Parts: sequence; structure tokens; C-alpha cells
Amino acid sequence: MRRVRIINRDRSFGREERVAELIRKELTTLIRQKMRDPRVTDQDVIVSDVRVSSDLASANVYVRALDLDHSVNRDELVQVLQRAAGFLRSELAKRHSMRTTPALEFQYDSVEDEGSHIDSLIDQAIARETSRIETHCE
Repeated sequence: MRRVRIINRDRSFGREERVAELIRKELTTLIRQKMRDPRVTDQDVIVSDVRVSSDLASANVYVRALDLDHSVNRDELVQVLQRAAGFLRSELAKRHSMRTTPALEFQYDSVEDEGSHIDSLIDQAIARETSRIETHCE
């Protein structure tokens, strides 16, 4: 019986995911422990997702504030983190030996907000349909 060995031709796929997850975990820790700006430290900021380019040169970092203070808006939060991107990148480089530490591009993760909006639209449609059916049955 002959064994067949499957060769993963796209070796970068697994590496991209591993690097993205490493960056996500480390940035969450770094933001909480190393950042001094109250616009970030007063919020419960999480890194919800990281997407790394295939050459590992850049990373899109999606952040979210669980308890977004009304005095700080999303854009301001992203701007503060983007200004600290060089510092955070150098801290990542100190903690992990990667050939290249990706350049960080911060974006606010609005997926949950969009999901809530869709839920609201569905609830409104159901209420209208229920009202229409009740009116029709009378």
C-alpha cells in the first residue's frame, strides 16, 4: 500500500492566520497595558479581528469599544490608535521575532452595529406584517 502525501501549495495561508491571531492577542494586551491616552484607556477597547496581507507587510486591525463613552466617538478612537500605530508596531517587534512586523492600519469594527440595525429592520417588518394580517382577519 502506497502512502499519498498531500502538499500544501499555499503555505502562506496558515501562516497569515497564525500571524493575524498573534497580532490580535498581543495588540489587545498592549492597548490595555502600554497606552496612556485616556481616550483609549477609559474605554474597554478590544481587537475583534486582524487581517494580514499575503506578504505579511501590512495588517488591517479591527477594533471595537464595548462601552464607548459619548465624549469619544469612533473616529477619534481610531485616530488615537492610528497615531500610536508606530509605537504598537515597535512593541510587537520587541515581543516577537518576525522577519517583518506588519504596518498597522486601524479601523472601527461596525459589524455588530450593522447586525443590530438589520435585527431592528426585521422586527419592524414583522410588526408591520402582523398588523396587516390582524387588520385583514377582522
